[in-house]
Amino acid sequence: MSKVGFIGLGIMGAPMAGHLVKAGHDVTVFDLDKDAVAKLESQGAKGADSIAAAVSGAEAVVTMVPADPHVEAVYLGEDGVVANAPRGALLVDMSTIRPDTSVKVGEAAKAAGQRFVDGPVSGGQAGAEEAVLSIMVGGEDADVEAARPYFEIMGKTISHVGPLGAGQAVKAANQLLVGGIIALNAEAIVLMEGAGVDIESGLDALAGGLAGSTVLQRKRENFLKRSYDPGFRIDLHHKDMGIIVESARKADVALPLAGQVAQLVASARKLGLGDRDHSALLAVIETINGRDAAGK
Repeated sequence: MSKVGFIGLGIMGAPMAGHLVKAGHDVTVFDLDKDAVAKLESQGAKGADSIAAAVSGAEAVVTMVPADPHVEAVYLGEDGVVANAPRGALLVDMSTIRPDTSVKVGEAAKAAGQRFVDGPVSGGQAGAEEAVLSIMVGGEDADVEAARPYFEIMGKTISHVGPLGAGQAVKAANQLLVGGIIALNAEAIVLMEGAGVDIESGLDALAGGLAGSTVLQRKRENFLKRSYDPGFRIDLHHKDMGIIVESARKADVALPLAGQVAQLVASARKLGLGDRDHSALLAVIETINGRDAAGK
């Protein structure tokens, strides 16, 4: 068992840290939300009052924070991971950020004698709680293998997809697919309702054929009940769509549907749905069609 520092105890990070504790690791946690720290302490973790304290003496450090500025602050700040974790420590960032930010942090870690991999995840809150996340990993072979035992505690599918930053590129593709599939499910529901179809029966039919998907399985009740408790917030998916659009520009590729999905997600934010689950794209399609929150 290892001494692990864990930074970021949101709806994803908290259960992920909890799994490491249950597996027997000596886990020290830090988050700006003191209640989140206290909850992990009740599960057997140790709480820290700073990032420096959380990573002091750690063999491995795992971070799960919202966006690029948070990752840079957590890793590169004076109180940050790179300045305070031991030489030789394995640093694992599981946030969803731009690939170039992962490369930047990895270079700083290497200069400090540390190892770094990017391992963004897919599966949402339920996947984190059930420890069945899909983890997309970028980094050197030896570093990824060193991180694999930790990944196997938190996730089910661990894929080494390339060098540092490659995990973030695959996560961008994942978020494009998830956003697009949610949007198409929403349009399909509005189409069926407009034709007078019993929606539960209609979704059963879709789920049993080629149109079935994990997205439909996971979001079915959200769609039926128009219940959009996160889950995965629209605000975060909006951030991810920005990463996708920027990544496409850097790769010099045209992704016309990505632009449309990005605008739908942006529309959801303008409708005041930023703190709702991304299945609330159904509410956007309903609004476009002059329907109310109940789909009528």
